Amino acid sequence: MPSIASPHTATSPEHEGRKETPATGRPHPHYSDVAEQIGPRLPGAIYQNVDGRFEVLSLVTNPADAAQLLRRDSARWAVIVRDTLRPDGQPFAVGSVWTTSDYLIRPAKTAYTSAA
Repeated sequence: MPSIASPHTATSPEHEGRKETPATGRPHPHYSDVAEQIGPRLPGAIYQNVDGRFEVLSLVTNPADAAQLLRRDSARWAVIVRDTLRPDGQPFAVGSVWTTSDYLIRPAKTAYTSAA
């Protein structure tokens, strides 16, 4: 009977730190690049989508803090934003991935460096 190797052995395929799914060999979405998921949403940036126009106040890259903010154990990051179209807009956390429906209005003014 042939042996079945564990997908987590030293010989398992990895591409740029991304783990592949056993069935397809493609990178699992959970392991995709965090920077790609966040997109250009760095502190100071303003972006717009169908939900509103948002100013990025803070970027949380500590998974434990992000999970607590989003109330989702699988969170790896969170963005604290404020809707600039609402005069009473209060800051809140989002964990949605940057997509082609998001539009950058103003890029961040300074380069972001992680506090962690």
